[in-house]
Amino acid sequence: MATLRLFAGIREAAGVRSMSVDASTVGEVIDVATQKFGDEFSEQIQTCRIWLNGEPTELSASVSDGDEVALLPPVSGG
Repeated sequence: MATLRLFAGIREAAGVRSMSVDASTVGEVIDVATQKFGDEFSEQIQTCRIWLNGEPTELSASVSDGDEVALLPPVSGG
């Protein structure tokens, strides 16, 4: 299973920091999370950067047991 890690606003929308997901691609990991967490979560994904094991990735990238997918929303400062 891969681990999905959530940060900032998307973590708040989901109500969890992470979850284990049985999937074969990054896109499948995100699809499972979208089905579980709903519309607000889904809307926020559109602005997130997606990383696999600490590197930018594509939805088609394969995931294996122990991989980490992270959703990073844009950060604003002030």
